[in-house]
Parts: sequence; C-alpha cells; structure tokens
Amino acid sequence: MKKLVLFDLDNTLAESKSEIDDEMKGLLLKLLEVKEVGIISGGSYAQFQKQFLTKIGESKLLEKLHLFPVCSTSFYRYNNGWEEIYSEKLNEEEKKKIFHAFSQVIDLTPKYGNLLEDRNSQITYSALGQNAPSHLKKEYDPEGKNRLELKKRLEQLIPEFEIKLGGTTSLDITRKGIDKAYGIKKIEEHLGIKKEEMLYIGDALFEGGNDYPVKQAGVDCISVNNPNDTKEVIRKIINWGS
Repeated sequence: MKKLVLFDLDNTLAESKSEIDDEMKGLLLKLLEVKEVGIISGGSYAQFQKQFLTKIGESKLLEKLHLFPVCSTSFYRYNNGWEEIYSEKLNEEEKKKIFHAFSQVIDLTPKYGNLLEDRNSQITYSALGQNAPSHLKKEYDPEGKNRLELKKRLEQLIPEFEIKLGGTTSLDITRKGIDKAYGIKKIEEHLGIKKEEMLYIGDALFEGGNDYPVKQAGVDCISVNNPNDTKEVIRKIINWGS
C-alpha cells in the first residue's frame, strides 16, 4: 500500500496539451479521498492551470494534491490557493547557451508555433511547434528515435545540462541533476514520504524518457500508453484503498 500516487500529465492524465476529461476529473477526486496525489510533468505551471487546475475546480481535497511542474524544477502546494514552494530557475547565460546549441543543430523556423519555449527553470523543444495538432504529434516520433538522435547531438554541445524526452515531440532541458528523480528527493524532504511509499504512473518510463529517472530512483512505477490506461490503474488503486 502506497501513501502517495504520482502521475505524469501529458499522455498519462490527458492527451498532449489538452484538458483532463470529466471521467479523469472524477477519478482523481475519488483517488484524493484515499491517497495523497502528485503530478510531475515537463509542462509549465501555466500549462498545469490550463490542462488540469481549471478543470478540477476548488475542493478541500486539493490540500492532498502536490504539483511539480517543469520536470520538478518547481513545486506548488495548496493552502487556500496555490503557492510556489521552490523554483530552480535557469539564469540568462544558461538559457542563451541552450538556445545557441539548438540553433547549431536544427532549423528553428516556427512551424505550429515556436519550437523552443522558455519555462524559466527548463527549456522545452517541441519538434512540430508548441501548438501542433495532437494527431500530428502522435505520428511524428512514436518510438523516440528522432529525438534520441537530436539528444545525442545536443549532449556533445551542452554536456553540463540534463536532456530528457518528454511528451510525444518534446525534449526537456534543465540543469544537470535536475530531473524527476530530483523531484522525488524534494517530495521526501517536503512531504516526509519515503520513495518506498510512492507509486509513479507515466508514459515515458523507457531509457531516455523524462519519467525514467523516477524508475532509476527506486520508486515503483507503472507504465501506461494513454489516459485510458491510467484510468484503469486509478480504478484499481481506489478499490484497493477502499
């Protein structure tokens, strides 16, 4: 039995860049009745608001919900409103170095929106642009081969940064050592919950994926392919906890 159930967001709780649906909302609220819940995602806090918080609404149960946007480089918790507990922001020199590295290996001409997004504590690359349609994202790089090749090229230019695959078309770049495993350490520190008491659910638990560091950290994990898979897992956890 686990005290804390952790989720990725895109392609786990919701389709990429989309809101959670009504069924997922209901399941998460039921889950909060029996467990502490956390979300760790490469998305920014603004993206959390758009995809999740506006949908979930207000509830006393939110005090049991813990948000780790931008691959856990920041942490928000609820106390009569959402407050930021920490943030590992990149400085301007670091951001400039990352942008320059990308400009050396790819054409940054916008497609469906800009390819690079500054999320303060993380730079995110979206191969088709930030606003690409979901069906195109799914078709682009299902096995991650294109992004893994780009990752290798970038690691030669900026080896001091962490580069992970996220979502369906993305690469997430943070400071070295700042990834979702870092978030696990922060959870232990701030919530007093040991990693053995956590369960993580995500779609990128493969080597090189941005969920993989959680697995490496020794947290029990369940791999899913989409939100429907996640719903089945949540139903089982609710039944176990009731």
